[in-house]
Amino acid sequence: MADNVTSLFRSTAAHSPSMAALTREGGDGAGPVDFCIPCNPYFPTPAMLDTMSAKLRDIITYYPSSADTITAELCNLLQLPPQAVAMGNGSTELITWIDHLLVRESLAVPVPTFGRWTDQPMETGKRVDMFPLQESSGFALDLAQYAEFIRTRGTRVAVICNPNNPDGGFLHKHALVQFMDAMADLDLVVIDESFLEFADAEAEPSVVQEAMIRPNVIVLRSLGKNFGLHGIRFGYMVANPSLAGRVRSMLPKWNLNAFAEYVVFMLKEHGPEYAQSLLQVRRDRLDMASQLSALPGLTVYPSQGNFLFVRLPVGAEGTVVRDRLLTEHRILVRECGNKIGSSSRFLRLVVRPQVDVRRLVSGLEQVLYGTRRGAAVPELGTGTSYSSGTAAVDRLIGATNGAGMQGLAAQAVGAGMPGLVAAPAAAAGMQMPAAAQMTASNGAGMPLPPAAQVFPPSPPAPAPAPAPVPAAAAAMAPAPAPSPAMAPAAMGPAGMSPAAMSPAAMSPAAMTPAAAPMAPAAAQTPPGVPARGGLTAAQVRGTNGLSPAATTGWPNAQSWPNAAGMGQTG
Repeated sequence: MADNVTSLFRSTAAHSPSMAALTREGGDGAGPVDFCIPCNPYFPTPAMLDTMSAKLRDIITYYPSSADTITAELCNLLQLPPQAVAMGNGSTELITWIDHLLVRESLAVPVPTFGRWTDQPMETGKRVDMFPLQESSGFALDLAQYAEFIRTRGTRVAVICNPNNPDGGFLHKHALVQFMDAMADLDLVVIDESFLEFADAEAEPSVVQEAMIRPNVIVLRSLGKNFGLHGIRFGYMVANPSLAGRVRSMLPKWNLNAFAEYVVFMLKEHGPEYAQSLLQVRRDRLDMASQLSALPGLTVYPSQGNFLFVRLPVGAEGTVVRDRLLTEHRILVRECGNKIGSSSRFLRLVVRPQVDVRRLVSGLEQVLYGTRRGAAVPELGTGTSYSSGTAAVDRLIGATNGAGMQGLAAQAVGAGMPGLVAAPAAAAGMQMPAAAQMTASNGAGMPLPPAAQVFPPSPPAPAPAPAPVPAAAAAMAPAPAPSPAMAPAAMGPAGMSPAAMSPAAMSPAAMTPAAAPMAPAAAQTPPGVPARGGLTAAQVRGTNGLSPAATTGWPNAQSWPNAAGMGQTG
């Protein structure tokens, strides 16, 4: 593949160039092995593609049915009421309308995440409050700290991606339901479940049923990603009929194309094949994490998506790795330097079949360690190569470390504010204050009662069993998973016991600062500085730090997953 193909990446802001553009520029009509676009590689089946090919002339010649007709068929398949669903020409169309219709002034979102959740509101002049996920904690989202951040900032809309893109972080259903209840006074809470079909850490992880009975909750779901059909551009949202109808009324009558209609109507005949494809992706995820974890210096983070988030070894820089994999090995990867909250030290690698993974591992060995071809990849002299694609955002993030206010972190550290940890002497950058300790002056409006009254601080996690890992890595080990005898519903946020969640323990009197002090903030890693210890290979074998993720499980090969992600549809 010609070297000038890599120039296509310079003209993209928050995304990689399309496969069509790379194929055209390559000159030989063949695209690279795709570890970039998070698509199901096992669906549609070859037989389904042959059927669609045979119908191609009719599909591209005639108008599709109306969106209402296609939506009704999808709802019949998923056992959802059509009044609670709006189908869009890809999730991006729905995100755009959610922003225009339902986001009035401000939106909070953990970063890094899917770029449209930050870029779309900024393009329409909304205030976007970005909650930085910490590399030192494996990019796990602490819902208690996120809720406190929202209250402190006075944000009116909250977004959570579950699993999150690009790191694959997963939140259990019971914790999300508690969060939605705690945020019932917000204008809107959006749970983006675009990659949830690939998760296996919980039996029924979706919150679509809860969204339909709440006044301010929208669940966004993808069809292109899990069906392996990104190019068709279709997805849907679920909410109470009032919210769903408001978005649906703004969509064009023929916003869905004939390919989308054909696929939706043929899906009912291919439930077992679809279920088997998801099962195979989950198995491949475990195998791929194992192979990548064996590469020296490469950190693989826990994921419940159909992709893995990896940190490159010290001395490697992502854009160089990406370009050399593409030009020397015809492998396309997603370098994450243009994702807010990430840097070019990170790649997102889509889960693919084992034969492709072996090719990826071989290419990484040659590029990273100089085996067989070329020299090891150099690190840029300026440290992290970060760009969001928007100069103003870059300056703000660089100057405030994501805090949103100039000099806030420096003033707090200088004043010795509790909950802040000064940056190590050897590390460049500024420390963020713990989100739960941020003062009311760092947000718009008066904060409501602390989120700690709804999400009590988690007790210190018990130490894991001794293992032959470096001391620094051992310090970063997640809490042990609950025993099989303990059902997820019996646990509160961050693994709290039922006793800790009793009405007495949750009362305002019991949750005063004197009675329930916040746990000391963990040392946070400044941008561009490697996490101390990171995660060990044993911690990424399909786990998320909360409960084991089975290598097998749902879906049953004889059933079609329902809207909640599980079971028979009748």
